[in-house]
Amino acid sequence: MTRKRVGVLISGRGSNLQALIDASQGPDYPAEIAIVISNVPDAQGLARAKAAAIPTLTIDHKGFPSRDAFDAALDAALNEARVDILCNAGFMRLHTPGFVERWRDRHLNIHPSLLPAFRGLDTHARVIEAGCKISGCTVHFVRSEMDEGPIVAQAAVPVLGDDTSDSLAARVLEAEHRLYPRALALVASGAVYVRGERVLGFTDYQSQVALFSPPLG
Repeated sequence: MTRKRVGVLISGRGSNLQALIDASQGPDYPAEIAIVISNVPDAQGLARAKAAAIPTLTIDHKGFPSRDAFDAALDAALNEARVDILCNAGFMRLHTPGFVERWRDRHLNIHPSLLPAFRGLDTHARVIEAGCKISGCTVHFVRSEMDEGPIVAQAAVPVLGDDTSDSLAARVLEAEHRLYPRALALVASGAVYVRGERVLGFTDYQSQVALFSPPLG
């Protein structure tokens, strides 16, 4: 099996990066992490990558005169590392349209809501304020618009009556750590593909159990 080479972009602690690292160490996993790049020099995720003997690189966006210049440096580094698939994992920068097009249908992001609902920031507070009973997370292909693009996979979690933003965020993050490796595996193995603006291909669902919140009793 030829494994796809993955580049991971981070800006912070890298907990989703760790989930991808752990999954990629499995002998049958269809992807390997070739490089981890951060735009923040002291991001905790860099230490996670180094502990796993994964090459790292810091490209500080503050050292570039424009977003285009930063993305050009990022693109060059990814190509030099022979990256096949790109994963954003807590990368807190918006990409330029040109960069997005160069990596079209090879570039994944994870967002802590059930897209297309609750794009953007402060997701969990907005979910609670809206009175939602179910939230979750989404892995999608990146497009120029923030938190838009063909959806690869989603996971749902209940919103509890006494939830705070922090408690809901922790529950969603736990789901993220399970969802992202699964979504990357589907893409890297070729089990799913993009047609138009929809992801198609994988249909082997072994459970049709619905999540009810509140429970049916």
